[in-house]
Amino acid sequence: MSARRLGIACSGVASLVAVLMAALPARAGTCPASTTCPTTVNFTVTAPDGLTISVPNGPVSVGSGAPGGQISGQLGSIAVSDERAALTATWTASVIAATGGFTTGGGTAPETIPNSDVLYWSGAATATTGSGTFVPGQANAAAAQSLDTSRTAFSKTSGSGVNSATWNPTIVVNVPAGAVAGVYTGTVDHSVA
Repeated sequence: MSARRLGIACSGVASLVAVLMAALPARAGTCPASTTCPTTVNFTVTAPDGLTISVPNGPVSVGSGAPGGQISGQLGSIAVSDERAALTATWTASVIAATGGFTTGGGTAPETIPNSDVLYWSGAATATTGSGTFVPGQANAAAAQSLDTSRTAFSKTSGSGVNSATWNPTIVVNVPAGAVAGVYTGTVDHSVA
């Protein structure tokens, strides 16, 4: 065998030995009898999906009522899922109505119910998972807040690890006396951070 072929063969064998050595676990060493012989072990806990919020598909009807009266109905389940597996797993879900209010027809003043007349209250959680303290933004109807500015819908103020909360908020509409008949449409926006 030529020197060149011998060099290539030796180089290949050396590479194979290096790969095999890298694949073998490190040895802790040799320990005498009746003593502990430690091996360090590690593993990784992953955070699969982060922090998300889910809302009902629309349109959702919350009822009907006459001018000067009140309309009240539940929006449907809102759910926050926190899979960050964080040491401090706190979050705040917020809610606000989209700019422009709730409109019918051509959206003129008598065809618009302003966001200040549309109230929200979360109520208690319908379900939770994980550890920590879950806090409704508005515990009952008396605490309802208008959606003309961002409000806390729900929050988690303590705890760690994976968790979730679900609630079914109530929308209350104070129908202006001057409102015209029609199906009014607007958007209620939820977010979580």
